[in-house]
Amino acid sequence: MGDYILLAISCIFVNNILLAQYLGNCPFLGTSKKMETAVGMAMAVIFVLVLAGAITWVVEYFVLKPYDFEFLRTIAFILVIASLVQFVEMFLRKSIPALYAGLGIFLPLITTNCAVLGACLINIKEEYTFMQTLVSSFAYAAGFGLALVLFAGLRERILLARVPRPLQDTSIGLVTAGLLSLAFLAFKGMV
Repeated sequence: MGDYILLAISCIFVNNILLAQYLGNCPFLGTSKKMETAVGMAMAVIFVLVLAGAITWVVEYFVLKPYDFEFLRTIAFILVIASLVQFVEMFLRKSIPALYAGLGIFLPLITTNCAVLGACLINIKEEYTFMQTLVSSFAYAAGFGLALVLFAGLRERILLARVPRPLQDTSIGLVTAGLLSLAFLAFKGMV
């Protein structure tokens, strides 16, 4: 049990998929202008990443490895992720249309979100067991969500501040993301 907690802390704080490994920056910058869309994107990524981690582990160890098809890993994983994103998109369109509209183009972009694919590939590279894969997938997604919500809160505060014209919008967002990344760098020596 302690190993799983340590793995979760490592994935959320020390090896945060956004702020330490720099994967998934497109939706990070695109959906962090409002807290509601940031939370919605975080929930969608948690759902997709946990299921993608579990399914890609099964595909890797029961299909690709036994038949020596490891060279198809990236294609197989992208197909799994794309299928899950389609499911999430249909669900949100039917049940939460306001969130679906708020996420806009960034919802289908989860398919090509390198954070989701990267986490699945990291799980395979580290040769995690199925349970470790579930824990790390959830923790990577929770770390993504934590970073996204923190960043959305900071961006909402920045709207109230006087920002020099050359630094407005994306520029100040990138500076803020860099500072947030430096804050997470403090966790590097923990695990």
